[in-house]
Amino acid sequence: MRNCGYVPIDRTPEGELNCVKSLMGGDYPRFHCYVKEEGNTLFLNLHLDQKKPSYSGSSRHSGDYEGEVVTDEAVRIQGIYLKN
Repeated sequence: MRNCGYVPIDRTPEGELNCVKSLMGGDYPRFHCYVKEEGNTLFLNLHLDQKKPSYSGSSRHSGDYEGEVVTDEAVRIQGIYLKN
């Protein structure tokens, strides 16, 4: 994911790699991706975080899980992995 411009944050309890990629140089908006590896296959759960969670102790945020921007990013990532 580093080759795609993402920065790993940590791993989830399920072992997924949790990574982000800033869109404008700050913390938000950013692409947020969970990566799970099964054999030779990578599964990505990708969304766009518009802003940080609004309430203390909450992980809820304004996130886009579909749309042109998210689709274009998924295609870009896939293109990078297919070249390697």
